[in-house]
Amino acid sequence: MTLIVHHLNNSRSQRILWLLEEIGAPYEIKFYDRDQTTNLAPPELLAVHPLGKSPLIEDDGRVVMESGAITEYLCERHGGGHLVPERGSDDHVSHLEWLHFAEGSAMTPILLRIYTARLGEAAAPLEPRIVQQLDAHFAFMESRIGDNGHFIGDSLSAADIMLSFPAEIAVMQGMAPRYPKLAAFVNACHVRPAWQRAREKGGAYYGY
Repeated sequence: MTLIVHHLNNSRSQRILWLLEEIGAPYEIKFYDRDQTTNLAPPELLAVHPLGKSPLIEDDGRVVMESGAITEYLCERHGGGHLVPERGSDDHVSHLEWLHFAEGSAMTPILLRIYTARLGEAAAPLEPRIVQQLDAHFAFMESRIGDNGHFIGDSLSAADIMLSFPAEIAVMQGMAPRYPKLAAFVNACHVRPAWQRAREKGGAYYGY
Protein backbone atom coordinates (compact mmCIF):
# COMPACT_ATOMS: atom_id res chain seq x y z
CA MET A 1 0.00 0.00 0.00
CA THR A 2 1.27 3.46 -0.88
CA LEU A 3 2.41 5.82 1.84
CA ILE A 4 0.04 8.81 1.88
CA VAL A 5 0.74 12.24 3.35
CA HIS A 6 -2.40 14.18 4.24
CA HIS A 7 -1.05 17.63 3.49
CA LEU A 8 -2.76 20.86 4.57
CA ASN A 9 -1.67 23.99 2.74
CA ASN A 10 0.45 26.42 4.77
CA SER A 11 1.22 23.85 7.43
CA ARG A 12 4.09 22.08 9.12
CA SER A 13 3.40 18.98 7.07
CA GLN A 14 5.78 20.52 4.52
CA ARG A 15 8.59 19.20 6.71
CA ILE A 16 7.31 15.65 6.29
CA LEU A 17 7.43 16.00 2.52
CA TRP A 18 11.01 17.26 2.84
CA LEU A 19 11.92 14.33 5.10
CA LEU A 20 10.49 11.84 2.61
CA GLU A 21 12.43 13.48 -0.21
CA GLU A 22 15.64 13.20 1.83
CA ILE A 23 14.89 9.54 2.55
CA GLY A 24 13.89 8.80 -1.02
CA ALA A 25 10.76 6.91 -0.01
CA PRO A 26 7.86 6.88 -2.48
CA TYR A 27 4.69 8.62 -1.34
CA GLU A 28 1.49 10.24 -2.49
CA ILE A 29 0.01 13.53 -1.33
CA LYS A 30 -3.62 14.20 -0.52
CA PHE A 31 -4.09 17.95 -0.56
CA TYR A 32 -6.38 19.94 1.74
CA ASP A 33 -6.99 23.69 1.74
CA ARG A 34 -7.61 25.78 4.83
CA ASP A 35 -10.95 27.49 5.27
CA GLN A 36 -10.39 31.03 4.00
CA THR A 37 -12.39 32.55 6.86
CA THR A 38 -11.26 30.54 9.87
CA ASN A 39 -7.86 29.36 8.55
CA LEU A 40 -8.74 25.93 9.97
CA ALA A 41 -8.63 22.53 8.31
CA PRO A 42 -11.57 21.54 6.10
CA PRO A 43 -14.14 18.86 7.05
CA GLU A 44 -12.44 16.40 4.70
CA LEU A 45 -9.37 16.30 6.96
CA LEU A 46 -11.58 15.84 10.01
CA ALA A 47 -12.85 12.70 8.31
CA VAL A 48 -9.31 11.26 8.39
CA HIS A 49 -8.66 12.21 12.02
CA PRO A 50 -11.13 13.82 14.46
CA LEU A 51 -8.74 16.65 15.34
CA GLY A 52 -8.27 17.59 11.70
CA LYS A 53 -4.53 18.06 12.21
CA SER A 54 -1.82 18.02 9.60
CA PRO A 55 0.54 16.37 9.05
CA LEU A 56 -0.98 12.95 9.07
CA ILE A 57 0.41 9.97 7.25
CA GLU A 58 -1.29 6.75 6.28
CA ASP A 59 0.90 3.68 5.90
CA ASP A 60 -0.42 0.17 5.42
CA GLY A 61 -3.80 1.31 6.69
CA ARG A 62 -2.43 2.89 9.87
CA VAL A 63 -2.84 6.63 10.43
CA VAL A 64 0.05 8.24 12.31
CA MET A 65 -0.28 11.75 13.74
CA GLU A 66 2.09 14.27 15.38
CA SER A 67 5.11 15.55 13.50
CA GLY A 68 7.69 14.15 15.92
CA ALA A 69 6.12 10.70 15.96
CA ILE A 70 5.76 10.72 12.17
CA THR A 71 9.41 11.69 11.81
CA GLU A 72 10.58 8.88 14.08
CA TYR A 73 8.26 6.40 12.35
CA LEU A 74 9.45 7.29 8.86
CA CYS A 75 13.12 7.19 9.80
CA GLU A 76 12.66 3.77 11.38
CA ARG A 77 10.40 2.22 8.74
CA HIS A 78 11.41 3.85 5.48
CA GLY A 79 15.16 4.06 5.35
CA GLY A 80 15.93 7.31 7.08
CA GLY A 81 18.38 5.81 9.55
CA HIS A 82 21.16 8.02 8.22
CA LEU A 83 19.22 11.02 9.57
CA VAL A 84 19.23 9.66 13.14
CA PRO A 85 22.30 9.40 15.41
CA GLU A 86 23.26 5.98 16.71
CA ARG A 87 20.83 4.79 19.35
CA GLY A 88 22.29 4.82 22.84
CA SER A 89 24.69 7.64 22.02
CA ASP A 90 24.67 11.09 23.59
CA ASP A 91 23.84 12.53 20.18
CA HIS A 92 20.74 10.34 20.01
CA VAL A 93 19.51 11.71 23.33
CA SER A 94 20.08 15.23 22.02
CA HIS A 95 18.29 14.26 18.82
CA LEU A 96 15.20 13.20 20.77
CA GLU A 97 15.29 16.41 22.80
CA TRP A 98 15.44 18.61 19.71
CA LEU A 99 12.90 16.53 17.81
CA HIS A 100 10.30 17.22 20.48
CA PHE A 101 11.49 20.72 21.36
CA ALA A 102 10.50 21.77 17.85
CA GLU A 103 6.82 20.94 18.41
CA GLY A 104 6.73 21.38 22.18
CA SER A 105 8.64 24.27 23.71
CA ALA A 106 9.34 26.23 20.53
CA MET A 107 5.83 26.16 19.12
CA THR A 108 4.07 27.43 22.26
CA PRO A 109 5.08 31.12 21.94
CA ILE A 110 4.86 30.91 18.15
CA LEU A 111 1.26 29.77 18.31
CA LEU A 112 0.46 32.37 20.95
CA ARG A 113 1.78 35.05 18.60
CA ILE A 114 -0.34 33.68 15.74
CA TYR A 115 -3.53 33.47 17.79
CA THR A 116 -3.19 36.79 19.61
CA ALA A 117 -2.44 38.63 16.36
CA ARG A 118 -6.15 38.36 15.63
CA LEU A 119 -7.05 40.15 18.88
CA GLY A 120 -5.52 43.53 18.15
CA GLU A 121 -5.20 45.77 21.21
CA ALA A 122 -6.85 43.13 23.38
CA ALA A 123 -3.63 41.12 23.16
CA ALA A 124 -1.46 43.94 24.55
CA PRO A 125 -1.19 42.50 28.10
CA LEU A 126 0.21 39.24 26.70
CA GLU A 127 2.59 40.76 24.17
CA PRO A 128 5.61 41.36 26.49
CA ARG A 129 5.52 37.77 27.70
CA ILE A 130 5.16 36.40 24.16
CA VAL A 131 8.08 38.53 22.95
CA GLN A 132 10.22 37.39 25.89
CA GLN A 133 9.45 33.75 25.23
CA LEU A 134 10.07 34.01 21.50
CA ASP A 135 13.43 35.66 22.15
CA ALA A 136 14.35 33.08 24.78
CA HIS A 137 13.61 30.12 22.51
CA PHE A 138 15.21 31.60 19.40
CA ALA A 139 18.31 32.63 21.38
CA PHE A 140 18.56 29.11 22.79
CA MET A 141 18.39 27.64 19.28
CA GLU A 142 20.96 30.14 18.03
CA SER A 143 23.36 29.15 20.80
CA ARG A 144 23.14 25.45 19.98
CA ILE A 145 23.78 25.48 16.25
CA GLY A 146 27.24 24.08 15.62
CA ASP A 147 29.91 25.70 13.50
CA ASN A 148 28.94 23.15 10.83
CA GLY A 149 25.44 24.59 10.66
CA HIS A 150 23.67 21.64 12.28
CA PHE A 151 22.11 21.12 15.68
CA ILE A 152 23.55 17.60 16.08
CA GLY A 153 26.61 16.03 14.51
CA ASP A 154 28.22 16.99 11.23
CA SER A 155 25.40 16.38 8.77
CA LEU A 156 21.66 16.88 8.33
CA SER A 157 19.51 15.08 10.88
CA ALA A 158 15.78 14.57 11.24
CA ALA A 159 15.97 17.01 14.17
CA ASP A 160 17.30 19.68 11.80
CA ILE A 161 14.28 19.09 9.58
CA MET A 162 11.91 19.48 12.52
CA LEU A 163 13.70 22.61 13.76
CA SER A 164 13.52 24.24 10.35
CA PHE A 165 9.99 25.50 10.98
CA PRO A 166 10.62 27.54 14.17
CA ALA A 167 13.84 28.80 12.56
CA GLU A 168 11.86 29.94 9.52
CA ILE A 169 9.41 31.73 11.81
CA ALA A 170 12.29 33.65 13.40
CA VAL A 171 13.49 34.76 9.98
CA MET A 172 9.99 35.66 8.76
CA GLN A 173 9.46 37.80 11.84
CA GLY A 174 12.48 39.89 10.91
CA MET A 175 14.85 38.46 13.49
CA ALA A 176 17.60 37.34 11.10
CA PRO A 177 19.99 40.18 12.14
CA ARG A 178 19.71 39.09 15.78
CA TYR A 179 20.02 35.39 15.03
CA PRO A 180 22.45 35.06 12.11
CA LYS A 181 23.11 31.36 12.70
CA LEU A 182 19.38 30.62 12.47
CA ALA A 183 19.17 32.65 9.28
CA ALA A 184 22.13 30.77 7.78
CA PHE A 185 20.55 27.48 8.87
CA VAL A 186 17.31 28.36 7.08
CA ASN A 187 19.18 29.34 3.93
CA ALA A 188 21.13 26.08 4.00
CA CYS A 189 17.89 24.10 4.34
CA HIS A 190 16.30 25.90 1.40
CA VAL A 191 19.10 25.19 -1.04
CA ARG A 192 18.97 21.44 -0.48
CA PRO A 193 17.58 19.67 -3.57
CA ALA A 194 15.23 17.57 -1.39
CA TRP A 195 13.77 20.71 0.21
CA GLN A 196 13.20 22.24 -3.19
CA ARG A 197 11.52 19.08 -4.51
CA ALA A 198 9.24 19.04 -1.46
CA ARG A 199 8.30 22.67 -1.98
CA GLU A 200 7.53 22.04 -5.64
CA LYS A 201 5.29 19.10 -4.77
CA GLY A 202 3.64 20.57 -1.67
CA GLY A 203 3.35 24.18 -2.74
CA ALA A 204 4.65 27.39 -1.19
CA TYR A 205 3.96 27.90 2.50
CA TYR A 206 4.15 30.91 4.79
CA GLY A 207 6.00 32.92 2.15
CA TYR A 208 8.52 30.22 1.15
